Amino acid sequence: MCSICNHTIHRAQHNFGWNRDFPPALTAKPGETILFECMDSSGGQIGADATLETLANLDFGKINPVSGPVYIEGAQPGDALKVTINKFHPSGVGWTANIPGFGLLADQFENPALHIWTYDTVSMAPSAFGPGGKVPLKPFTGTIGVAPAEPGLHSVVPPRQVGGNLDIRDLTAGVTLYLPVEVEGALFSVGDTHAAQGDGEVCGTAIESQMNVELTLDLVKSANLKSPRFTTTEPVTRHLDGMGYEVTTGIGPDLMTGAREAVMRMIDLLTAEHGYSPVDAYMLCSVCGDLRISEIVDMPNWVVSFYFPRIVLA
Repeated sequence: MCSICNHTIHRAQHNFGWNRDFPPALTAKPGETILFECMDSSGGQIGADATLETLANLDFGKINPVSGPVYIEGAQPGDALKVTINKFHPSGVGWTANIPGFGLLADQFENPALHIWTYDTVSMAPSAFGPGGKVPLKPFTGTIGVAPAEPGLHSVVPPRQVGGNLDIRDLTAGVTLYLPVEVEGALFSVGDTHAAQGDGEVCGTAIESQMNVELTLDLVKSANLKSPRFTTTEPVTRHLDGMGYEVTTGIGPDLMTGAREAVMRMIDLLTAEHGYSPVDAYMLCSVCGDLRISEIVDMPNWVVSFYFPRIVLA
């Protein structure tokens, strides 16, 4: 599948969390390219035939498996791991769910909901959402990072200073990511691949989709990074920009309240003007709409905007 890869990390070589004491699945030299076989965020529990019963029986102990870890020869605390994202190999199947108790508006959407997606892995054409709407696709990896210095097992759910569950939708092919190394060998892992996501992932899930990904791992000695950074080499929203956006806002002294209000108003717009059910509108916002802080200096109120791409509705 990867003619230029030096190694392969197989799907079975995964963990459910971060731990500096996990034995490496592989030792690699700086500059080598590795094919990672990644699982989706459900750990394979939600497939093409999944139902709401599947969602109800989800084992949360198997959420967000990460493939690895890879020990990088010469990596020491204070270095940065340079991760070049070369290519994704999508599976063609994905899912989005409203999981009770999870998401920005969990208090308003208490019942489970599930949408299964299919897409063409060659053309990567926009994928249909139910009776209306087509979402442009842009594969990326949601969870990517290295082991923290603090001993013990750490949850894979929250993002960390060493990476982890970042859910940054721009970590796609062509991007270079730099991660601060805190332990010898770095102990790099990756997983939680997505076919598309909006900035904010507001319902808590994107188009969760099993994929393989080719990465080149290298070192920047004594970089002394405090948190991850990355470089893009091309526009990041042109797959969404073609027909402009519908935008709603939340305004007030609290950014979280503003974010919630901006999303709620977009859900209202999508239900009133485009016929979506509220939960379908919520899930659609999660996979293709973007939360933005538009203004944060004019006290006492800040402006949070929610951008929904009109191309989805065309």
